[in-house]
Amino acid sequence: MLGLTVLLLLAVGYAVQHFWLGRPEPVPIPAAVPVASPVSAAHSGADPPASSAAGPSGAVVVVEVAGKVRHPGLRTLPSGSRVSDAVSAAGGPLPETDTTGLNLARLLTDGEQIVVGAPAGQPSPAAAGGPKGPLSLNQATIEQLDALPGVGPTLAERIVHFRQEHGGFRSVDQLRQVSGIGARKFGELRPLLTL
Repeated sequence: MLGLTVLLLLAVGYAVQHFWLGRPEPVPIPAAVPVASPVSAAHSGADPPASSAAGPSGAVVVVEVAGKVRHPGLRTLPSGSRVSDAVSAAGGPLPETDTTGLNLARLLTDGEQIVVGAPAGQPSPAAAGGPKGPLSLNQATIEQLDALPGVGPTLAERIVHFRQEHGGFRSVDQLRQVSGIGARKFGELRPLLTL
């Protein structure tokens, strides 16, 4: 009988120990870490981008938004952002500003300038860095072509490649043969170019 009592006490002791070690314990919740905004605005009150696509591994582009916007200046946006995101980050266009000259869906490239409210077909101040006259299709560099409104680096490379393949442009109208230049874009570029 004594052996049975000792065995029962050991079983109860084991059960109490098992219950005590298996009880739920409160777990502290880690403090929330604030997430940095993908847009660094030079002015407070600037709106975040409306529809930016997050870039790979935190890559960013830095652009200058100038012209008729609430807060012109430099903006840092995630890679993959579009012109509309940059305009939004600058507080949006001023009332009654014509934005038809901007392709709001175009992807941004690092270091570019976006001029809001510039007349359609007019070069931005970045494009006018050299002489004020038309740009020579047969002598322009990729960087100079890239600075033209609506061209961008990829299209600038296609223009130079076309020029090299065909021994230069014989007329500005040949620009229509370059992949990516439709009637509308050609109409905007035509007054800005010469041979």
